[in-house]
Amino acid sequence: MIASPEVEPAGPRQRVLWLSTAAFTLLFAVWLMLGVLGLKIRADLNLTPAQFDWLLATAILAGSLPRLNFGIWADKYGGRRVMTLTLLLTALPTFWVSQVTSYEELLVCAALFGLAGNSFTVGIAWCSAWFPNRSKGTALGVFGAGNVGASVTKFLAPALLATIPAAGFFGGAIPGGWRFVPIVYSVLLVMMAAAVWFGTPAVDRCPGRGRTMAEVLAPLKHVRAWRLSLYYVVVFGAYVALASYLPKYYVDVYGLPIATAGYLTALFIFPASLLRPLGGWLSDKFGPRRVTYSVFITMIAALTLLSVPASILELGAWGFTALMFVVGCGMGIGKASVYKYIPDYFPRDVGAVGGLVGMLGALGGFVLPPAFGMLGRWSGSPQVAFVALLALTVVSLAWLHGVVLRIKAAERAARVAETQAEKVPASVS
Repeated sequence: MIASPEVEPAGPRQRVLWLSTAAFTLLFAVWLMLGVLGLKIRADLNLTPAQFDWLLATAILAGSLPRLNFGIWADKYGGRRVMTLTLLLTALPTFWVSQVTSYEELLVCAALFGLAGNSFTVGIAWCSAWFPNRSKGTALGVFGAGNVGASVTKFLAPALLATIPAAGFFGGAIPGGWRFVPIVYSVLLVMMAAAVWFGTPAVDRCPGRGRTMAEVLAPLKHVRAWRLSLYYVVVFGAYVALASYLPKYYVDVYGLPIATAGYLTALFIFPASLLRPLGGWLSDKFGPRRVTYSVFITMIAALTLLSVPASILELGAWGFTALMFVVGCGMGIGKASVYKYIPDYFPRDVGAVGGLVGMLGALGGFVLPPAFGMLGRWSGSPQVAFVALLALTVVSLAWLHGVVLRIKAAERAARVAETQAEKVPASVS
């Protein structure tokens, strides 16, 4: 038996939080490494644009579709065990990337190292099991900030490519160029697996242990779980989509160099990642409902301005960037507030519900980029993407507001019934 999170010393759970966050940051960087290394790989292996698109799609889907399973396993067998296995199993195909000679090999690698993306639901379930409810939102927010790992490869890869000789080391036994990057990642993955295994409490928390699969999956029958999934598509799926959509938007609309477009996109990515701990803290203090309300209203205000035709409102590159920064802030805070709902409503089923929410949110990141592109081609204006995102956010806010109105109506009815019940004995006497 281990003590309740409410009374247990903070040391063990802090080790779980910081090591799981470090592991998630690394795994997130591995999951999306093709986004940066892809240009070099495409040239080296003579890949067609369609083949390269399939590589990216395969890695994203592998890190999205099994999220429900990984969350359930974390609740059932413990996050320490599942996170360590994820790190070790991901290290093998990551190293294999450095050795590939064909598109087919690389496609298999993408399907295997792409499993790194499922580490999000593992860490969410693991941290939730270790933290008391009063600080659970902050903890989940700190852990979720690990998705800043999306930027790790963008900074690491260029530096390594500039310093590592193309011929590699020891007569080519350790390859150079782009092939050196996955070798570095595979070594880091093994080292991180050792740190997680030996640095976190050996006796883990497993809220799903001993429960049947029917019991574990029962919460997924609630509409609430699917409603939270829609919210997460808005704050996370759209974040992933915009992170890949914005560079091209800056180039096509404002005629900026690709390097400048990348830097301006980072002004959206960083707040959308690093403000997650703030969102968790605010959710602990004021409740996730108020925070999510504020997030959706703020996003709607910014997206409304972004959706106004340029003939009516000319924002310019810097005005556009400022509004995208506001949207990024909303998404960063909203990602934490949406996940704070889960342990509040489903305290014993964070793995299953968190897995569902994470899976659908990640799938939103897979579906929205081609949808944005299709809408842009259909309308002749890439700005239509923001109209679509505005509509999705309005629907989410309307659903949230409708639920709140029903809750308040039920509370009023309960108070009236209670008052009437108290008056009955007085009238009889």
